[in-house]
Amino acid sequence: MDLRNCVKCGRAFAYKGIDICNRCAHDDEADFKKVKEYLYDHPGATLQEVSEETEVSEKQILRYLRESRIEIREESNCLLHCERCEKSIRSGRFCNECVAEMRKEFSSVLKPQSEATPKEKPRTGTKMHIAGMRKKL
Repeated sequence: MDLRNCVKCGRAFAYKGIDICNRCAHDDEADFKKVKEYLYDHPGATLQEVSEETEVSEKQILRYLRESRIEIREESNCLLHCERCEKSIRSGRFCNECVAEMRKEFSSVLKPQSEATPKEKPRTGTKMHIAGMRKKL
C-alpha cells in the first residue's frame, strides 16, 4: 500500500492514483457539481464569474477544464493552450490534431499483439489445472 499526504489537507491516505484523500475528493466533487450547475444555468459565463458565484477557485475550474470535465464555449477565449503546439483549445491538454498525431506515433512504435507474442500450442485437454491437482476420494 502506497501512503501519501493529501495535497489539499496534508492528511496521510492510501494512494489510488489521485493526489487527494477521499474526504477532499468528496469536497472536490461537490465543488465540481456547483460549477457544472452554474454553467448549466449561465452558459458562456467567464472564469471569474463562475469562480465568484460558486466560491470555487479559478485554479480548480482550470483543472476541470484540463481534465475535460467542462469545456469553454467559445474558441476565441484563450484560457487553455495545447501542451504540444500551443494552439488555443476548449478543454483537455492537447488539440485534436496533436492527439491524432500522437496516436499515429504511438501505434507505429507499438507492435501488433500477433507479432509481439509467439504462437502458442493449442490446448488439447478439457480439464482446468486445479481439477487435475485434486485428490480423488
